[in-house]
Amino acid sequence: MTAAPHDISLPASLLRTLPGTAYADPDVFALEQERIFERMWICAVRGADLPGPGSFRTVQIGRESVLVVRTREGGIRAFLNACRHRGAQLCAEDSGEVKRTFRCPYHAWTYALDGSLVAAPNLAKMPDIDRVEYGLLKVHVREWLGYVWICLADEPPPFERDVIGAAVERLGNAEAIEHYDTGQLTVGRRITYDVKANWKLVIENFMECYHCSTIHPELVSVLPEFAKGYAAQYYVGHGAEFGGAVEGFTVDGRPGVSRIPGVTEDQDRRYYAITVKPQVFINLVPDHVIVHRMFPVTADRTLVECDWLFLPEVVASGTDLDASVELFHRVNVQDFAACERCQPTMTSRSYAKGGVLVPSEHHIAAFHQWHRAMLES
Repeated sequence: MTAAPHDISLPASLLRTLPGTAYADPDVFALEQERIFERMWICAVRGADLPGPGSFRTVQIGRESVLVVRTREGGIRAFLNACRHRGAQLCAEDSGEVKRTFRCPYHAWTYALDGSLVAAPNLAKMPDIDRVEYGLLKVHVREWLGYVWICLADEPPPFERDVIGAAVERLGNAEAIEHYDTGQLTVGRRITYDVKANWKLVIENFMECYHCSTIHPELVSVLPEFAKGYAAQYYVGHGAEFGGAVEGFTVDGRPGVSRIPGVTEDQDRRYYAITVKPQVFINLVPDHVIVHRMFPVTADRTLVECDWLFLPEVVASGTDLDASVELFHRVNVQDFAACERCQPTMTSRSYAKGGVLVPSEHHIAAFHQWHRAMLES
């Protein structure tokens, strides 16, 4: 009897992926929520989405709903979205604005924007209650690239190592990403995609370009080197060069919009991609930046929020951004369809031991090693 393909020893040119259960098993997903998403820095919201005091957004991180709010002093705080009295959810809305306080709709316990308890029925008769101790539970917050990053861990990992370090590892130095001045850019377009696939399939897809010539004709037309199957992330410091006749990172190669002033001559006419584990993709081109944030919902469903960021004056002037946005929107649609095509077979016995990585995908093996280590920690 001939052995099934997945029982055959692999040749040196192939590396094994994670097993199919890693992409489909609810128990694996639950462990990921606990040991990855509830321990690491997560890119939650764009700072500009909290324009003034009392502006808030709620974000699902792992098993927790997190309330992110702009304080009266202009800073940003984050708290678990649960009243300290009986656990009622404070804010059921995705976003909104309050004047001065959050008031629990169940028993009217009321909290200031800094999370402290400021009022409750008969609170004066409970003088022993510490209003800070019984305030909302705080979540660690950092700001970088104009986004609010949060960490649910009691002791968060070093931000400089895990987040900024991902950009350094990819680009070779921290200064390279600073040239794009991403924190000062404005969201010109935002699209949310509901992807019926495991979050790791989305990451693996983004990290490789073996599929580019097959499903991304528009992208390969702009970045011809991608037709060779090697993604920019395969090389440290490398940016994929625009084709000779290409004038901008647009769906048909036409000129884009105003170039970001800090972009250097070496970075001009090049595309760079960065993966910040566990849920962020950063795409850098001379005139805009594209940021993907993934929010796993179940083992086979992932929400991806994608921002196209441009110079403020470009957005304010009403410049037509369609050609710039359409290129990566098509890439997203094509990629997510491919991921959704893979998801049903993750439970097939043909994928019980996983698939394989060809040489141009070997760098994905490091992501798999990281995933195993995180679940074992």
